[in-house]
Amino acid sequence: MLTLASKLKRDDGGKTVRASGASDSTHRISIRDRLLTKEVAELEANLPNEGYYHSGRFQFEIDVPEAYNMVPPKVRCLTRIWHPNITETGEICLSLLREHSIDGTGWAPTRTLKDVVWGLNSLFTDLLNFDDPLNIDAAEHHLRDKVRLH
Repeated sequence: MLTLASKLKRDDGGKTVRASGASDSTHRISIRDRLLTKEVAELEANLPNEGYYHSGRFQFEIDVPEAYNMVPPKVRCLTRIWHPNITETGEICLSLLREHSIDGTGWAPTRTLKDVVWGLNSLFTDLLNFDDPLNIDAAEHHLRDKVRLH
């Protein structure tokens, strides 16, 4: 469940300060917050729901910095999971979340939260990385069990 709109209202308290310095009860949103509101609405209409971990439910924390979309959001998995690309403490290995990545697939100002969510979804479908895992034990365990199944 995405809760950005209610969080924006809660953080703002329904009041803003106009450029002239006068308090105003109308809701004035920053460009970043307008972008995020639009992106979340699009995401809610198109959330992915398939893959290796299909029946699982995973919660992520996405911290969007003031400099968004020039810098990537910080993402952490709040659900403990045994996954090659997610540590038990919630760190995530996903190149698009890096400002600079070696493979050229890192963050760019043209990326959106939709890209982040689809990237996270890909970690549960086609981007399971066993060659360079963040959680080596999980990768080895998965490969060991996969061999037994075939």
